[in-house]
Amino acid sequence: MQSGNSVFSRLEVKKYILKKNLKRDLPSSIVVFLVALPLCLGIALASGAPLFAGLITGIVGGIIVASLSGSQLSVSGPAAGLTAIVLGAIGTLGGYQTFLLAVVLAGAMQLVLGLLKGGTIGNYFPSSVIEGMLAAIGLTLILKQLPHALGVDSNFFGDESFFQGDNENTFSAVGNALNHFTLAAVVISGLSILVLIYWPKFKKLSAIPAPLVVVILGVSLSLVFQGTGYALQAKQMVEIPVVSGWSEFKNLFIAPDFSQIMNGKVWVVAATIAVVASLETLLSIEAVDKIDPIKRVSPTNRELMAQGAGNMASGLLGGLPLTSVIVRSSANVNAGGRTKMSAIFHGLWLLLSLLFIPGLINMIPLACLAAILLVTGYKLTRVALFKHMFHKGWDQFVPFVITIVAVLLTDLLKGVAIGMLFSVFYLLRTNMRNPYFYKIQEEGNKKNIRIKLAEEVSFLNKAAIQVVLNNIPKETNVIIDGTNSRYIDPDVLETIFNYKHNAYTKGVIVMLENVKEQYTVPKLNNKVIEEINN
Repeated sequence: MQSGNSVFSRLEVKKYILKKNLKRDLPSSIVVFLVALPLCLGIALASGAPLFAGLITGIVGGIIVASLSGSQLSVSGPAAGLTAIVLGAIGTLGGYQTFLLAVVLAGAMQLVLGLLKGGTIGNYFPSSVIEGMLAAIGLTLILKQLPHALGVDSNFFGDESFFQGDNENTFSAVGNALNHFTLAAVVISGLSILVLIYWPKFKKLSAIPAPLVVVILGVSLSLVFQGTGYALQAKQMVEIPVVSGWSEFKNLFIAPDFSQIMNGKVWVVAATIAVVASLETLLSIEAVDKIDPIKRVSPTNRELMAQGAGNMASGLLGGLPLTSVIVRSSANVNAGGRTKMSAIFHGLWLLLSLLFIPGLINMIPLACLAAILLVTGYKLTRVALFKHMFHKGWDQFVPFVITIVAVLLTDLLKGVAIGMLFSVFYLLRTNMRNPYFYKIQEEGNKKNIRIKLAEEVSFLNKAAIQVVLNNIPKETNVIIDGTNSRYIDPDVLETIFNYKHNAYTKGVIVMLENVKEQYTVPKLNNKVIEEINN
């Protein structure tokens, strides 16, 4: 058995260094790096943390989490959904170093949650809600990146919530951008979008990734506009810390304050981060698996443990809490990523750019990066998806649309929670309508009604069955057939037996076929499940 595992391990390692995979993963990693860079900085700024903290989190998410994760396309880093929690927690705890201790403890909690198989909660998110979340993220990307594409840039590049930290909301920010756009940014973003659309159609040129061409184009055009009245300002460019030496680089790291380990507030913040980060990760993993061209399934318990290790490392190094993030992950998928090496390489690029080429990175206009995200957003919310969900029926389409609207007007977790409520409503309604079917036969003046129960009859079906039984006319023969039923809820059984006992008062004769007095739910074989998960 051990020999088999070692062979499997060698095969896994070999898969990541295959030429056919690397030729997809390397270009994709550059795209993810370019997308992640401004997001890491923007989220750090919006969270009230040092800019370097955002970069550290991106590096840890790329190198450590991706290495430990079982997901091939997921990318981890600082999450916009945690900005409000982080901003409030730093103030509540009275210092950034105390907050870092909470991040380390949150990571430890996630490790425990993964060991306790808490990742299975991801299996209970309906597909209509996940599809709605993806479409909402796409629309959010489009609406949030339009101001940057038009050259109206603020300190909230990574803020994906409806209400932004600069007293603007998603729609007002777009309206403001349309009234105060910058010509140079419009030219750069417009040409970048055209390159992203048409460059891959030229087979001889498609070996060079279109996003890389976009970045080169953006830097070149920004240099052309320099010295003119249309020159881009510093806030319209990427801005990462510039370090002049190793000692200066080491001084950027901040250690947690372990003396606050007995502070109750630290544990409350840690638990909050662990729960929210885990939920956001599970949602993102589920969504990434849906858009994976190969349709691989990520092990969620292993993902929680990888995220826990990542958050512990991030907190120890001075970084922010991290999660699997759908924006960077979807950019990875759309750029053609094939294995986890794409996410690992993106973390390496973040580290190397910080160490060796910060000046060159700071020459990239945000407008060309916004163009990459605009195209990614369009692919997530394409019209064909809306048509596909509509043809699935109202019970799928309504939760899908509600999730989109809710995510747009609130944030990711609140929007998904609202979508889940509507999805559960339709699920309950469907279950209550389908506990049985019946057939009516007439023999002379007497009716024979056969009620055939479904395979699974739950408590949710009780009301519907009671209504049918209570409306059976007098002088009727009733056969309640449980032949196909593997399980009937005790409350439903009680209703059926009570009806049979009292039906004679209406002249109704009731016969039960294959309806047992008690049903038990078959036990799952945990040993088999563990072997499958491993």
